[in-house]
Amino acid sequence: MSEIAVGQVRPASREPITAASWAAPDWRRSLQLGLAAIWLLDAVLQYQSFMYSKGFAQMIGGTAAGNPHVIASPITWNANLVQHHLVLLNTIFATIQLAIGIGIAFRPTLKVALAGSVLWSLGVWWFGEGLGGILNGGASPLNGAPGAVLIYALIAVLLWPADRDPSAPFIAGRAAGTNVARAVWAVFWAAQIYFTLQSSNLTATGLRDMIGGMASGEPSWLAAIQNHVASAIGSNGIAVSVALAVVLAVIAAGVFLPARVLKIVIIGTVVLAALIWVIAQAFGGILTGGGTDPNSGPLLALFALLYWPLAANRPAAATTGE
Repeated sequence: MSEIAVGQVRPASREPITAASWAAPDWRRSLQLGLAAIWLLDAVLQYQSFMYSKGFAQMIGGTAAGNPHVIASPITWNANLVQHHLVLLNTIFATIQLAIGIGIAFRPTLKVALAGSVLWSLGVWWFGEGLGGILNGGASPLNGAPGAVLIYALIAVLLWPADRDPSAPFIAGRAAGTNVARAVWAVFWAAQIYFTLQSSNLTATGLRDMIGGMASGEPSWLAAIQNHVASAIGSNGIAVSVALAVVLAVIAAGVFLPARVLKIVIIGTVVLAALIWVIAQAFGGILTGGGTDPNSGPLLALFALLYWPLAANRPAAATTGE
């Protein structure tokens, strides 16, 4: 039987990591993992059989409608390309999204994956979403404006693992700086107000038709919810849109308010995002087998949580996300 001699260095411990020795992810890392989970969901949805049918190419081509020629022409070209090389290109699309999700989930590849998330999102926003409809007059926070995939890019930038402003009161300010992060919040929600008050959304029955139209193809329980809400709105679409704009204005101003008030605003924003996701977006159509992503609902909630007030004495090293 061998023994450790006096003065001999004991080999490094190879004991497995236990619950006591494992540190839970900090807040920024948790949000990064949330973004990774949504990308992984996107990848799973992209591998669906519908995406290997002509319907996928037609879906892409449909986003060109109403856009200026300089925007619509590349979208049409992309749709034709996808239609002629459907299996190959859709597999590549899905695999890229899978790689981004896995890359964000693992720390060594985090920065590369976040950068890839920004680049891929911007490309899809144009070639796959038609800039979210912001140029064709049909954009609304209820249907995903300014384009769900653009919010992926915005979140990735704000979750970049750097501490240029270690004393920022919320995670979004750590990489970008507090003032820049506040400006991003205000501009984003101000844009949502603008989309809400576009003439196409200020019609008596516009919201009723939008929400009721989403019920088609959905499970009966979800369709019943949407039809009930659409019926309740009836011809009061203008009043509902104005009320929504007022709520969005409060949200936009929330980031400049004291931390205790901001927490209430963030909670309200998450609740609003959940309601939009269920009622207006029908979970992004993912229950129909034809949804490519969960739409903007979960992303709006994740974006809001980037601004959750942190403890004033929280050390910067605890939220590096690296």
